[in-house]
Amino acid sequence: MSTERYPNGLVISLDDFLTSGWKEALDQAPREGYSAMWQAFSAAARNAIDQGRNEHGKVLWLLADACSMMLSPSSPNEPFRPFAVFHDRRSVIPDDLSDTDILFFAEIVDAVDDSRLKARVCDLVWLKGKPRNTEFALKAIDAYRSLSLDADTWVRGGDDCWSRAIGVARMLKAGAGDRLVQMEATIFAALNAANYSDGFLGVWLADVLKQNGLGRDHSVDVARKLESLAQGFELQGDLHRAREFYSSAAEWYKAASDEVKVAEMTVAFAEGWVKEAIARSASESPSYMVASSFYENAIQVYRTIPKVERSTHRVDERIAELRARLNDSGERALGEMGLIKTPGIDITRIVEKSRKAVTGKSVQDALVAFANLHRGANAEELRDRSMENIRAHPLQSLFAATVMSRDGRVIAKRPAISMRGELTEGDEIVVRSEMIRDHGIQVSIVVHGYIWPALESLLLEHRLREADFVELARNSPIVPKERAGLFGKALFAGYERDFITALHILIPQIEHLVRVHLKMAGAKTTNLDKDGIQNENGMSTLLSLPEAEKVFGKDLIFEFTSLFCDAFGPNLRNELAHGLLEEDACHSPSGIYAWWLVLRMTTNAWYNAAHDNEVSEDGVE
Repeated sequence: MSTERYPNGLVISLDDFLTSGWKEALDQAPREGYSAMWQAFSAAARNAIDQGRNEHGKVLWLLADACSMMLSPSSPNEPFRPFAVFHDRRSVIPDDLSDTDILFFAEIVDAVDDSRLKARVCDLVWLKGKPRNTEFALKAIDAYRSLSLDADTWVRGGDDCWSRAIGVARMLKAGAGDRLVQMEATIFAALNAANYSDGFLGVWLADVLKQNGLGRDHSVDVARKLESLAQGFELQGDLHRAREFYSSAAEWYKAASDEVKVAEMTVAFAEGWVKEAIARSASESPSYMVASSFYENAIQVYRTIPKVERSTHRVDERIAELRARLNDSGERALGEMGLIKTPGIDITRIVEKSRKAVTGKSVQDALVAFANLHRGANAEELRDRSMENIRAHPLQSLFAATVMSRDGRVIAKRPAISMRGELTEGDEIVVRSEMIRDHGIQVSIVVHGYIWPALESLLLEHRLREADFVELARNSPIVPKERAGLFGKALFAGYERDFITALHILIPQIEHLVRVHLKMAGAKTTNLDKDGIQNENGMSTLLSLPEAEKVFGKDLIFEFTSLFCDAFGPNLRNELAHGLLEEDACHSPSGIYAWWLVLRMTTNAWYNAAHDNEVSEDGVE
């Protein structure tokens, strides 16, 4: 780590800090936020070392290391995580800092007049100091909460800084004095002062209060403020913001135990989707596919209204009306569907093209490009290729085969092919096993050539947070509304390359997603046993229902089955359900691909809904 960048055992002091040019380095940062500070300090550190100013170089490298860590305010024990984690290495975490590094930070604290830097340095000293000195915790809180409560600061890490300040104050309890009360009052005042030009700031501030258990005595006031902003956005025609504010207002009215207003806000939230669906259908270039997704969202929101409030708002009748509109839009959308092909690329250039596909773009465009690096499996092409392979190499299919698990259990059997004119049931098993085998090869190529290199580039250029993925899931029509938090958490874990967490959260949610959409299509997703008990069918049974292909399409059904439910493939769902999914399997190409496939679905559904069905194939195929 640090010993590779400056002489080992190099001693630095406060004077070295004062003369290091750290302020000038920060002035070169293109924007606010720790990521920009890290890059600015890193560049300045390299220049100092190149010029032979080793002491200054070490000072700047330590500041860069401090700013490179990602703040995780929800974790009191590990509030700082590495910016990047690779197979055999990672970026800096607090435990990498030596005792002398921490003593150096403690020495320079009072000379630091940049709020973000002061907060980070004080926080690290308090976290790693032996023994812990509460003075540094209090200074960290005060520096964090000195950041402005405006939209620009909030999206550049201000949210995490304020949440961290609240978390440290909670840990200190009485030792923090009245700081927690002051922060609650400051956030509440900023929320009251929020207006339409602040965009989503009102919702963000309400969320940070809710997440930290603050503002309970002002639940009604918060709800009314959010409702007022929602109504204003609606009058301005900003249906997207209006929906989010109505949804947040419903949560705060629920905290105030006002179920009548909860239902009213939920109806307004649902009708926001309806209004946008109507607008998309009536535009000069109507998109019935997008309208369908909006009607589907409205139905899902209406379903959350409790039965006691349904008659007041004619919920059941409204759902029936929206179902009719959904079916009509769905039929009209068939004419909008088309196949989009992109030119083939020499496989030796895949890695380079994948990186370029996401480099130098805005975070939104980069994420959409990443989600469309590859078009996914084509079931018909895989079947045709498998049939050709069987005909070209018949010997490999003339003998039966047995598939065994890692612990020696027989988990599947493939019969010998009959070689008759028409394919028998056993022949279809052979063809399916061949298709899944070819799909596995394709998955490995996609992960190593497309996904992994592009993900590394994405991580270097953009700082996405868990909240960003939760927001993506919340606004993606394909994600069940009550599961947006779980989807977002899983997608974020995969983005940070923690595929163990990602898959353990994601796989059950995928099964739930399949079940929800099949139910909405009128499919029967349960079975009745001999005792008259109604049980939910598992994922493999759900995917075999006749409605499944109509809802998800043949290609996605094949990928779901191959990845999650078939013993000839990785069988991720069943391996996880029975506690057999090992750590290596989570980080295997199939595990990584499964995460990316869900991200692709979620992102594209959101993008199409938000951009009037503009097809974004920024990939490299």
